Amino acid sequence: MATKLFETGAIYPPPSHIPRLARYKRGRTIFDGRHPEIYDRASSLLKDTPHAAQLKTLFIAVNLMDILLTKPADLLTGEPPTFEAGTGAGSREQERLDSIVEENDITLMTHELVIGGGYRGDSFIKVRYDTRADVSETEALGLAAPETTLEPIIESVRADIVFPELSTGSRKKFKAINAAWVDWVEEPGGKVVRWLYGKAASYVPYLVVERYIPGYILHERYELSEAGVNNDWGVPISTYLIGDKVATGREEDIEATGTDQLLIHHIPYKSVDDRWEGINGVEKLESVLSAINERLAQIDYILWKHSDPWMYGPEDIGDDDGTDNTIRSVGRYIPVGKEDATPGYMTWEGQLTSAFTELDILLGLVYQMSETPQWLFGTTLASDKGGTGTSHTDSGAIKARFMPILAKVNRIRAHVDRALRDAIWTAMQLENYANEGVSGFEKYDPIYPRIKWRDGVPIDEKEAAEVAQIRTGGKPTISVHDAIKTLDGVDDAMAEEIIVRIDADESRTLGTVDSAVFNE
Repeated sequence: MATKLFETGAIYPPPSHIPRLARYKRGRTIFDGRHPEIYDRASSLLKDTPHAAQLKTLFIAVNLMDILLTKPADLLTGEPPTFEAGTGAGSREQERLDSIVEENDITLMTHELVIGGGYRGDSFIKVRYDTRADVSETEALGLAAPETTLEPIIESVRADIVFPELSTGSRKKFKAINAAWVDWVEEPGGKVVRWLYGKAASYVPYLVVERYIPGYILHERYELSEAGVNNDWGVPISTYLIGDKVATGREEDIEATGTDQLLIHHIPYKSVDDRWEGINGVEKLESVLSAINERLAQIDYILWKHSDPWMYGPEDIGDDDGTDNTIRSVGRYIPVGKEDATPGYMTWEGQLTSAFTELDILLGLVYQMSETPQWLFGTTLASDKGGTGTSHTDSGAIKARFMPILAKVNRIRAHVDRALRDAIWTAMQLENYANEGVSGFEKYDPIYPRIKWRDGVPIDEKEAAEVAQIRTGGKPTISVHDAIKTLDGVDDAMAEEIIVRIDADESRTLGTVDSAVFNE
């Protein structure tokens, strides 16, 4: 009998997956920002000093990974892609494709999972045929739940609860994928005791497992007991010992899907051929980011030292409010003889300029390793960091300047494109299987769609039209239908509606005349 990843006596999460989960947690910590308070404090101290111009450097340093991981997602989905079934406008397949894309907000989901994959390295999307509305709370309150419709749903799923099982002899192909998470249930006898409204509430953990294999979903539920915390990889990962198997509460624990495709699809951020796990955009930068955080802490410390200087002066100046020679200072005062130096402040040369110079160099390394030109954000941190990106006006020059980030976006797109097409194709299969024999449902053939992506770089439409005119000798190179789809980013149905409106405008303004009248 084949062994499973989750069964009685095993550990959750599996020890072999803990390094991956720790990497996810570290990446998210860095993405969320470790030192937001440094910028707030430093900005209040720098605003009236010669170093005020460096506030921009501090702000970008504190929020560095956020903007670096968001920009590829912006370029990938800023101009929404179009989805085509290849069966023509108005066909059943194209209508269902447009509906699935629209109802599941595919473009928005793609933007979010590309950002998340940037700090994790992996993203997963799940396909199911179910109701979109969650009426569990309505039913729990004893109210009549409204009628809900079944539909194909494509949604992102947390990467830290997904555990693939590799096929024998393969490092990339999955024979099964598990979605497993801890469910804390309120019941007597739990180990965690909380007081709510003056009453004791006990919670015990259970492990919920959905095992996806070709053709089926296997639902399981196990008792759990806490087994400690694993800190071997720099972040705490809670572990549990899997106990006895218990009832799931479902009518059927084996659910047929009607497709040989696994319903969870993996999207690596960057991949290599010797492992299935993706490579994130943070891990290789951790040492440089650590140095940046240390430099920020040093700058913060220097600023605080400068904000409270020691003062020195005559011995007869004191802190007694009853004397005329009273000083009011938050710092310390060092009395000196009258024959000594005149009163003044003791200043410490903290090499603040050097600290900012090193910070600038470290930021440049991060941009280089992230394949992201600094000027892409509309600004640079120094006078010689590749220009501002605005000195080139034709599209060829602009794309050449964008080449590093475009190459990165293309690499990300290759993984996203395959997963989305697989998911949409699977959703169509689920819909047809679930509606076999259902009256009123018009069956159709699931189509593996094609996605037309845009690179996010503004197109000089005039230049592109002139090039097309030269190459074709003035002949049309695009239909009105396709032109509207491309320029306005709409689907086939909307493009047809726009054409109908255009024809109606022409008929209203020009009228309809028999061409024979011009020969008389």
